[in-house]
Amino acid sequence: EVQLVESGGGLVQPGGSLRLSCAASGFPAGTYDMNWVRQAPGKGPEWVCSIHKDDGTSDCADSVKGRFTISRDNAKSTLTLQMNSLRADDTAVYYCTKDLVVNGYFAGMDYWGQGTQVTVSS
Repeated sequence: EVQLVESGGGLVQPGGSLRLSCAASGFPAGTYDMNWVRQAPGKGPEWVCSIHKDDGTSDCADSVKGRFTISRDNAKSTLTLQMNSLRADDTAVYYCTKDLVVNGYFAGMDYWGQGTQVTVSS
């Protein structure tokens, strides 16, 4: 079955950096768009970044644009989120997710990892 396992979270100071990784299995690499989603304490899920299944194009939310970079290595079935210039409001559980597409339309994210905690604090 599909499995998504995040790693790399931790405690960092404001202005610091972290690199999150997601190991994917259970489906062929490069067949689905992938995402990072986060959920801060007391808030609902927030989309962070997405990357296309095969052409490498990506996009991120305005709140992280210019600071975060999403990438994937289909040969290794991994998804990465490089986070720089971290701020306190980046504190959240970060999830790796897989897109569900129905008849060419985005229909949600059908698989989520267990999440990895990122805490930005001095």
